[in-house]
Amino acid sequence: MNLLLQTNHKNLQGQIAVTGSKSETNRLLLLKALFPNITLANTSNSDDSEVMQKALVGNDGIVDIHHAGTAMRFLTAYFAVNEGREVVMTGSSRMQERPIKILVEALAQLGVEISYEKEEGYPPIRIKGKKVTASKVSLAANVSSQYISALLLVASKLENGLELTLEGEITSIPYIKMTLALLNDLDIQTSFEGNIIKVYPKEAVASKEMVVESDWSSASYFFSLVALADTASITLSSYKENSLQGDSALVSIYEKMGVKTTFEGNKMTLVKQPDFKFETVNFDLNNTPDIAQTIVVTCLGLGIGCHLTGLHTLKIKETDRLEALRIELTKLGANISVTNDSLTLGLSDTINHNVKIATYNDHRMAMAFAPLALKVPIIIENAEVVSKSYPDFWNDLKELNFEVSEL
Repeated sequence: MNLLLQTNHKNLQGQIAVTGSKSETNRLLLLKALFPNITLANTSNSDDSEVMQKALVGNDGIVDIHHAGTAMRFLTAYFAVNEGREVVMTGSSRMQERPIKILVEALAQLGVEISYEKEEGYPPIRIKGKKVTASKVSLAANVSSQYISALLLVASKLENGLELTLEGEITSIPYIKMTLALLNDLDIQTSFEGNIIKVYPKEAVASKEMVVESDWSSASYFFSLVALADTASITLSSYKENSLQGDSALVSIYEKMGVKTTFEGNKMTLVKQPDFKFETVNFDLNNTPDIAQTIVVTCLGLGIGCHLTGLHTLKIKETDRLEALRIELTKLGANISVTNDSLTLGLSDTINHNVKIATYNDHRMAMAFAPLALKVPIIIENAEVVSKSYPDFWNDLKELNFEVSEL
């Protein structure tokens, strides 16, 4: 499905209820599988969370998680410590190109048996679950935090808990802290000192309802819309000012691009600042790489330059996001260069009209480019890919008076 996006409404006003955080939901789904007496509210309706839920409640010998990277990492650890269960975990063709070796080798340190069905280091993998008594693991710290969180989530169910040593500079610390905070909410004892994380064993937790905060990564597209509008005031729910999610850094980042954020109750309101002086921005996104696409597209729409660093994990996402951004932004007339870790956008005062944006089976490519419809008509190819994290996205754009036409 290809969609043409355009609008004559440069004054955006509205209220949007955003689905629960995919990051929090998938962590809590796994914890619920380990501790069935907890209940969940406001869970994500994303494809990734549905895949995760299906895998956790099913009893199949083959578990296909499609494009869901979080599910692949978290479920690898879950099935590895599920004594007596044998599964083959597989996914889409792109998933079979995304590395899993670092996590597999970490689990091997605990005595778990995992083998590769095809190419070494990549899914599909065969997991033979066993009881784990070892408790010490080390792995590189500058990899996807999902490897680290996968180990932490199952750690309290290990006989002797887990002591995890991270080697080198740690990437995406907010996501690690999110995982630990959710464990702490269940009264599971943890510590994080220097490069050593400890999770202590716990057989059972008290019954409790866990309410999922709405997804900050999904909120990023509304920050972009407000920045690019002539005037705007958009209220989003349900959000906390002191969020566990790393992408809540959007508040301070977009303040430098003319967006003021206020909180009241469980809602936040984004307002375009009048007469804001825009200038080139520089951000280190080591802790928040998922919002890089949104930020660079915003900068193009504002006609300002940017230099973004800390982006090395983007090369192993749903697509090589750095290369995808270079290709698609160039189509729009941007002056852009990328390295393995950074992206630089030069100044530009024109944007090409009616450009077809390829999405590369990547939900964030589709949604990050959508706000440019405030500036020029734009075509999003394979627009249904947004269901991976935000199925209601196109309908929510219509609520803001965007014309969304299927081609």
